[in-house]
Amino acid sequence: MPLSEAQDRTMTSKDGKVKLSDSEIQYLDKAEICRFATASKDGQPHVVPVSHLYHDGYIFIAVDYGTKKLKNLKENPKAAMILDSYNPMKAVLIQGSVKLLEKGEEYREIYKLFHSKFAWVRRDPWKEGEAPFVKMTPTHKVSWGFRKQ
Repeated sequence: MPLSEAQDRTMTSKDGKVKLSDSEIQYLDKAEICRFATASKDGQPHVVPVSHLYHDGYIFIAVDYGTKKLKNLKENPKAAMILDSYNPMKAVLIQGSVKLLEKGEEYREIYKLFHSKFAWVRRDPWKEGEAPFVKMTPTHKVSWGFRKQ
């Protein structure tokens, strides 16, 4: 599909989050890996594959302390993620602002969801406070390869 057919359907809810279509949410839910982009305070980009979870309108990413992506997010709390496939040709690109979850009730809820979805979390569990989650609020999205809803 030519990029000219990409659908920039940035519909926001009352809380400012971008709404994803049901088919976009299902696409995110089926995948375990996406590419996650951050930038340092001077704009140097950094893109890495990460495990992600879509929950209640937010994107959650598991990260480790001491990583470049975490350093970048502390300097510049904006990020982007893309999940794409070649056959069929589909993609969802989401940009947004981020905050870190290091402890607390929301952290424990997201950890349980990661534990349920990802075998690697069950094989190598961690305790609250040992590794944070990134909570990204989607503020912009572009997608292609999905039927209009």
